[in-house]
Amino acid sequence: MLSFDHVTLAQRVLFGTGSAVDNAVRAVADLGAERILLIHGRSSRELADRLAARVTVVARIDDVVQHVPVERADAAVASARAADADLIVTIGGGSATGLGKAVALQTGAPIVAVPTTFAGSEATDVWGLTEAGRKTTGSDIRALPRVVVYDAALSAGLDGSFAIASGLNAVAHAVDAFWAPRVDPINRALGTEGLRALVPGLRGLASDPADLELRERTLYGAYLAAVAFSSAGSGLHHKICHTLGGAYGLPHAETHAIVLPYVTAFNQSAAPDAADRVRSVLGVDDAAAGLAALRAELGAPASLAAIGLREQDVAEAAALVLPAVPPSNPRSVALSDLVAIIRAAWRGDPVV
Repeated sequence: MLSFDHVTLAQRVLFGTGSAVDNAVRAVADLGAERILLIHGRSSRELADRLAARVTVVARIDDVVQHVPVERADAAVASARAADADLIVTIGGGSATGLGKAVALQTGAPIVAVPTTFAGSEATDVWGLTEAGRKTTGSDIRALPRVVVYDAALSAGLDGSFAIASGLNAVAHAVDAFWAPRVDPINRALGTEGLRALVPGLRGLASDPADLELRERTLYGAYLAAVAFSSAGSGLHHKICHTLGGAYGLPHAETHAIVLPYVTAFNQSAAPDAADRVRSVLGVDDAAAGLAALRAELGAPASLAAIGLREQDVAEAAALVLPAVPPSNPRSVALSDLVAIIRAAWRGDPVV
């Protein structure tokens, strides 16, 4: 008989192409905020300037990096407190959103997130901090942005290869949610619908990056996948990728794009429902091979070696991941399994 315990996180979504500034101003007003900490990547400066002309910004941070180093988080928290900020507005990808989450955790100020990539962090209560080469992640409702402002036009300036990697990161949110610790029928449905939007959206963008309707479809899919991931929790794939990113400084989106087929190959025999969902969306006979083929079709990096992981780091990486492996993973995971997964991803082995 059907039985599950599902939690849907409360969040407002304002979706409209070309409406980012207007919707962000609307969100600030509706929240009654008067003193804004504005966090943005340098590539989002023009948009940040337009927003700053219409709301009261008391502090501004434009120096964000991946994996949120603790020292950057501490400095941002100090800025927010010194300025007595009552709202955090983030503009950018997962790095800007992640820094905003770190501030929210310490100050309690709500977040309005304006994403410019398909990262999905804006739809989750998951936070991450890196210190001394080790990334720690967790979930906290204070890290969930109160409002998300989606505008497909904001991703139009992304480098094509990064846009594809960011979209494949969103695909990983959906797939990993299918076997994550809190998986249930609702987040399975959200993840599946997310894949149905993401896969054709990414394929279309690979051939026509200027198509805004395809960007809207991809952004919509990325949101659904992130909501599924936020509800289901971090599965084996994310535990591996977060460890690799924090310990070795690997680029977040590309790491997810590379590793996903190998984790799927490991899990799929013990997770037939997940494999069926991926196969159905991709129109293939094998889920893992289909994900590898999609990555190749889209021109994403094919190996961890290509993005900076050294062969001598493989064994250490596996040992770092082992304590974080979810006990609920559909297959039991030994250290030798993790070495095999990471080594195959390092080499870019064919997925069979």
